[in-house]
Formats: sequence, C-alpha cells, structure tokens
Amino acid sequence: MSKALLIHIQFNDDRYHGTGDWPPAPARLFQALVAASSGVAMTVVRQNALRWLESLSGAPVIAAPTIRPGQSLTTYVPNNDLDSVGGDVKRIGEIRVGKAIKPLLFDASRELLYGWSFEPSAESEAHAKEICRAADGLYQLGRGIDMAWATAELIDSALLEERLIQFGGVIHRPNQNGDSATLDCPQQGSFDSLQTRYQAGQSRFKNIDTAQKSQQVFSQAPKPIFRAVSYASASTRFLFDLRETTPKDSPFAPQPLTEAAALTRLLRGNDGSDGNPASGAYKRLGDSLGPAKHNLIQRILIGRNASEADKSQRIRILPLASIGHEHADMRIRRVLIEVPSNCPLRADDIEWAFSGLLVSQVHNSESGKIAQVQLLPSLERSMLEHYGVGKEHSAKFWQTLTPVVLPEAAARRRIDPKRRVIEAKAGTEYLSEVHQAAAALKQALRHVEVGAKIIAVRMQREPLNARGARAQDFAAGTRFAKERLWHAEIEFAESISGPLMIGDGRYAGLGLCAPKPGQVKGIFSFSIVSGISEAANPATLSSALRRAVMSLVQEQLGRNEALSAFFSGHATNGAPAGIGHHEHLSFIADLPRRRLLIVAPHVLEHRVANKKERDALVKLEAAIAQLTVLRAAENGCLNLQPGVISEDDPLFIASMFWRSVTPMAVTRHAKKTTVQDALIINALDELTRRGLPRPGKIEVVKADKGPRGGLTGELRIEFSTAVSGPILLGRTLHLGGGLFSANTVESVHNPNGLKLIT
Repeated sequence: MSKALLIHIQFNDDRYHGTGDWPPAPARLFQALVAASSGVAMTVVRQNALRWLESLSGAPVIAAPTIRPGQSLTTYVPNNDLDSVGGDVKRIGEIRVGKAIKPLLFDASRELLYGWSFEPSAESEAHAKEICRAADGLYQLGRGIDMAWATAELIDSALLEERLIQFGGVIHRPNQNGDSATLDCPQQGSFDSLQTRYQAGQSRFKNIDTAQKSQQVFSQAPKPIFRAVSYASASTRFLFDLRETTPKDSPFAPQPLTEAAALTRLLRGNDGSDGNPASGAYKRLGDSLGPAKHNLIQRILIGRNASEADKSQRIRILPLASIGHEHADMRIRRVLIEVPSNCPLRADDIEWAFSGLLVSQVHNSESGKIAQVQLLPSLERSMLEHYGVGKEHSAKFWQTLTPVVLPEAAARRRIDPKRRVIEAKAGTEYLSEVHQAAAALKQALRHVEVGAKIIAVRMQREPLNARGARAQDFAAGTRFAKERLWHAEIEFAESISGPLMIGDGRYAGLGLCAPKPGQVKGIFSFSIVSGISEAANPATLSSALRRAVMSLVQEQLGRNEALSAFFSGHATNGAPAGIGHHEHLSFIADLPRRRLLIVAPHVLEHRVANKKERDALVKLEAAIAQLTVLRAAENGCLNLQPGVISEDDPLFIASMFWRSVTPMAVTRHAKKTTVQDALIINALDELTRRGLPRPGKIEVVKADKGPRGGLTGELRIEFSTAVSGPILLGRTLHLGGGLFSANTVESVHNPNGLKLIT
C-alpha cells in the first residue's frame, strides 16, 4: 500500500495576506520548510529530504477551509526607483506608491492540509520522517504577517482519503486537463534555486567607488524554479427529477417554465422571517444543524443578510426545462442543485436537504388517486449535455431560457396599458433601451466570472425558442419588475462550459442559459477583415493557416511535446497520414465569403467525435484564441477576427444540390476510362468514405489533366435527399481542395452534354 506525507498547517489569525493564490501554493509551503531549516547549518540529511520532496512526481492534494474576501486596504510604500530622485534616500517620500492589501478571511480553527503520496521504501520513509521534523520549525506561510505553525505525519494513502472525506472544506486535486487554476509546485532543482536566491540576496547591494563619488548598485536575486500545476475544485452538482410518487411507477410531473422562480422559492424554503413557518430545504438544514447554523444557512441558501463576499459561497437552484429536440415542450422536469466548492456547508448535507422534498399534490388520472410530486435523485444525467455541462459540450452561442434580470438602470420604460398609443416608444428610444440592456448584460457576465470575450449580444422581450415565453411572463410572484427582464442571445469568441445562469435573478431560478441549438462542434471560422491580396491563392492561404495553427498549438503544448497527427497530418515517423483515414484537421480558404475555416475530422466524416478528438479540440480552441493576424507572404498580411457561421451557411446547410467551390483532385485515377468517368468514379468512392448517401446524379462541369497525369475537376452533385455539409472530396481536401457549396437551383442542368451518373 502506498504511503502519504500529510502536513497540517494551522494559522494564528483568521486572515491570509498572501497574493496570487488560494490555497497557498505547495511552492510556498516548500519555501517555508526550507526557511524553517535554514536557521542553523542545514544538515545533509535535511537537504536530502527536501530534495526528495521536490522530486516526487505527483503534486500534493490540498484541503483548505472556505474563504471570504475581506475589505481592501491601501498602504503607501516606496517603489523600487530611487534613481528617479537621484539616489537620495531623504527624498524617498516622493516615490511612494499605493499598494492594495485585501486579505482572505476564514475560520482560523480549521486546518490546511497538504498530502503527498509516494511508493514506500526504507529510504523514502526516512526522508518523509525528516520532513515531519522540518515541519515543526515552520513559523509562517504567506506574507511575513501570516504567522502559522505545522505538524506532519506519515500515514497510509487510504487513511489520507478518509481524512479528506471527513475534512468538510474544499478539496483541491491536481487536474490533468489543464483547464483550471494553477498553483506553483516544487520540482527537481527547486531547493538548489532557493539556496542560490538566498545567497544572492546577501549581496544585492554593492558599493562602486569612482573618482567623483561612491555609488550603490542593486542587483535582483534570481527567481526560484517551480512548475505550474493545474488544480481542480469544481462545484458539486446534484440532479433531481420532479416525479409523482405512485405505487407502481414514478412518472415525471412537469411544471410550466414560467413557474421557475416559484419552484425555486418553494424548494429553497422559507426561513420564517415573514411570520410563516419554516419550510423546504431551509427547514431541513436548520433542524439538522441546529440554531448555531441558522444565520449561515440564511446567508448561503436564502440570501438573507448576504454580502458581496457571500455570493461565491451561495447555493444555486436551477430548474431545468426539457430541451434538445425541436418537439421538446420546455417544461421543467429536473432541478439541478449546484454547491460551490467554497460553500461552508457540506455538500452531502445539502443533497440530503433537497432529496425527497414535497413539491405539490396532483390527481393521477390513471389510478384516480392523489399523488405527491417530490424531488427525487435522478438516475439519468444526459440532460446536462444540453446545458453545456462538461468541456466537451461547451459552446460559443448561448441564449436564455428564463429571462435575465438586469439592474434598474437597464429597465425598459413602463407604458400604462390604458395609454399605449399616447406613450408609445419611438424607435430611437427602444434602440437606446436595447443598448443599455446589452451593456448591463456584459456586466452581469463579469459578475459570474465569465472571462471569454463577447463578440455579439442580442436583447429582446420575445422568447428565443418557439415554445418559450415572453420575458414579462416570468415576473409574476417575484420581487423583480417585469421591465427588468430580458431575453438574450450571446456569442463568445471562445467556447465556454455550463451551466450558465446570469443576472440579479440567478439565485431565484431566472437567467438560465443554454447553448443555441444547431451549433456545429469542430468548425472554427475567421473573417478576413483586411490585408488580403487581390491575387490571393486559396491553396497557399490554407497552407499558411495550417502552419500558423500548428505553431500556436506547439507553443501551447511546449517544445518537448510532439504534435499529434490531429494537428499535423503526419504520423510519428514523419510520414503523411494514410489516405482514407481522415484523422487530422482540414484548413479552408473560403475566399468568396472572405473567411478562413478549420474543420475537424469528425465533422468532415459526418460522425461523432471520439474522446481523443474532443481533447484535441479543447487544445485547438485554446491555441487559436490568439489568432488575429495571418502572414501569408505574397497573399498578404491578413487581419482576422472570429467569424459567425449562420444557419443558412451554403457550406453547411442541408441541400440536395451541391457544386464545386474549389477543384477536386482525384485520389486514384481509374484505368481504361475517360477523364469524366474517372472523376465520377473517384467522387463516388469519396462520398462513400465520408459516410454520405449515394447521389442520384453527378455532373462533370470542368476537367483538367495536369502534365504529370494528375486529374482535377469541378462537379455538380444531386442527392435524392437533403445532405448537410461540409462536403470536401479528393486528395487535397485537408487544404481546402474539393470543397462544395449548396446550390440554390432545383435541378442539375447539363448544358455541355457532359456525362451524368444516375
């Protein structure tokens, strides 16, 4: 059984002043251990133990108490620019600058745990015991005023997991996906770099004597060596169904979407402050945890007396409508409870408080009996995919299902129903209201820490779904005026994950968003704003785009990690990926529409992406987020911005009729046939490999035979049923060759008498 080195940190005060990280990074703890060992001549045994700790391959798991941001304090200290006042120390007051200090508040009675796991051996256990002795000398962690002490123990890894389960705070584990916050961790060489930094710090100031004067020179000590490790502390989510509890089965008991706020209020419960008895999840938690926790439950669950600092800890109740299909009725059948990682209440206590809650009583038409509608744990979580939960289901386009509640300043002017004609709004006033609402929506997104760049916003009162409801229909029974409610559609520059709930009503069941239906995953578009040459060649532009993308991805991965065939189109031995096995990206210069496209292989083959491709797409999207300029030699220096693929895009729309945009180069020249027959036969083979149906007709519009026997041609294709794009065929499809566009004509003409296949 593997062993674990567990270090307990206890702070002397209930605040932490360290900047840039919470919990304190393992690198901070390592520095503190080195400092605790440096008061006297450090023994060789201690040095070897610290080098052993930095060499452990796995980063530690961290358990930390929940935090709240404290008030900010600005102090004025000299900056490091004494030269600007001639080196005169007496004038130091002239170069003071403001320095903001904003501590993090927590319960000082709670410990901070760091647990390293390792394979046991006599040597490693001896090193671990020496680290335990080093921990006894620790006296601070963070800034100089963050006094702390530590104890350490050597335990089994199984016991470490038990301790983490019982901890009741936030557990931060190393995350391999690399999409979370990063913390610095020790690595091989960290100890030596700290020793070098300490020694250099002893001689930072040197006196240089010249004939005229003596001058003091400052030299910066080298920075220590650490590695950045991604840590995950995601919110805990519990999914429940609204079901009738009958003797035989438990059918869904759907609720109207417009009752989202009322359902949220019912489940959350009443705290008794209005004179009515306590109810719902509040009553359950209050009865279980006792009076000492009532104020905390009020802040975290109800929101009463909650401050800005409490918002990161509050529980969210998300009534989920049935979506994901054009015939879905958008009635509420499920409820998602989201518990932030920073919530001071235990997640399992919150799950218990909501499980089995009584919602209403209904008459069952089949049994003729009165059935209870309860909140029951859901066994099926696939519905969360329709709300963008999970990195693989992230999206760029989002739209509200329940309207977002904006501040009073963004409210529409109310019109008296009896004076609609007299008080009617002019177009300029309505446009001004929309602009104010859009600005307030962007601010609301910042409040929920959505950092993605916003490309476009559309605001309206009407629903964005055929089965939705107008914004004002959700205001009844809430504390929000109907004029503050807006439906919104948002386009981001990069995909974001859900669930996404925004606005002042996000704790009251309003402001729930879902990815816009019909988005094609794996297609990235860039509009060409300027800089393209009039004689630009699509093939060379596609090659330039491919090289730029490969460079950006390589930069993100690091020089030590090789590009996979997904990005490069080449196997590990450098050979081109096999023809017919489209495992890599296609790069397209769609000059008629002044844009560049990147198409994933699963989109090209009209199939679902596998796990490997989904992971690669995450890396691709992160890399191309910074692609704003493409230098393509004689084709120009292109200025780019993220583009939009509309529902009626001719390259992706469903159509029976398709025509070549760029020539198709045959992959194999059929022998003993005419040029036209060879093109048709190859096109049929390519369509079969793409997983597309056999066409009813293929017309060769143009055929060219190169000097070395290479054959290219332009085609018209007619299918028996509508087929969705993209359609790319032939040997050069990964550089935009063989691209087809939907044809608006209703029949395929044959004016040149060229051969058709039926």
